[in-house]
Amino acid sequence: MDNPGKKIKLVLQDGAEFFGFSFGYEGDKLVEVVFNTSMVGYQEILSDPSYTYQAVVMTYPLIGNYGMCEDDYESKKPSMSALIVREICDTPSNFRCVDTLSEVMKKNGIVGMYGVDTRKLARHIREYGSCKAYITDAENDTNTIVNKLKEMKLPTDAVSKVSVQKPYEVFPEMGKKPLFTVVAIDCGMKLNIVRSLVKRGCKVIVVPWDTSSEEILKMAPDGIFISNGPGDPEDAVPTIEAVRQLKGKLPIFGICLGHQIISLAYGAKTYKLKFGHRGGNHPVKNLKTGKIEITSQNHSYAVLDSSVEGTGLCVTHINVLDKTIEGLECEKDRTFSVQYHPESAPGPQDSAYLFDLFISEMKCCKEEKENA
Repeated sequence: MDNPGKKIKLVLQDGAEFFGFSFGYEGDKLVEVVFNTSMVGYQEILSDPSYTYQAVVMTYPLIGNYGMCEDDYESKKPSMSALIVREICDTPSNFRCVDTLSEVMKKNGIVGMYGVDTRKLARHIREYGSCKAYITDAENDTNTIVNKLKEMKLPTDAVSKVSVQKPYEVFPEMGKKPLFTVVAIDCGMKLNIVRSLVKRGCKVIVVPWDTSSEEILKMAPDGIFISNGPGDPEDAVPTIEAVRQLKGKLPIFGICLGHQIISLAYGAKTYKLKFGHRGGNHPVKNLKTGKIEITSQNHSYAVLDSSVEGTGLCVTHINVLDKTIEGLECEKDRTFSVQYHPESAPGPQDSAYLFDLFISEMKCCKEEKENA
């Protein structure tokens, strides 16, 4: 940047401190600090509701060089707390660019920090784990901040904060009759998920995270979708209960947090990973086909392997790197879920078949009912 911002620092709860300069919005922030290894896609990352209350460290060194484009947002109002980078480009070059990254962050209250040794910070998070941290003026006393961090708690209302407040509908292209109606429970859903369903001829009714199973069934859907979102899946109690009541009645598809919520609804358990999975090139093995998918991921929690037995779910995908569960299904109930993001163009089309599978399940279910 031509004009360096004020000197600020990131203080981790273990006392480690990292210095840099401010950009975007200026102000103190309590955050959970995590890292993402993607080389592109900072706009989609910034606007992904799953990063609510988090500070994301980008391990790729140059961020902001192609600006911000109107069509690439994953939510209408970004809710990330902070973005930490090595180098920020405030003079982007891209014919689609309408704003700089810094301008968008300033408008949305997202603190920016650049000039940080992001490689060192990412290695620290890998070794000690994701943790609470505080972004503040460089002159403030570190010991005082560490003591303050011991008392401070991260909010647990992340899903309710980012979910829609009332239902809305999205239709296929003008003149095309919807093939299926999908109710999508919004726990912090990325917009490209809706686009992926609409592109396949679905009418999508997006509903708040705490919508009851009774209300959902009144909408006469052909299938239920459970979205991604932020926070601990165990905090999404109304959604878990709705899925518990809906399973077996209609095809259900879940992504990321939705995958964890489905697991909890079936009686499995979840746990927090040391530093999570966040990036665009995580290899996942499909146990049905034996193929490896290159996937996009963003999550802190995973399904506990030992808790799946006896739930009616079976494992369909595993992470090649650490063997964590990446996919589950209950064939009898036409319910399935994945931990990764098939809508994020990983591979770039390795996982798009999952949306087609959902369409196929709704088609079969509909035909069975018509022929009954």
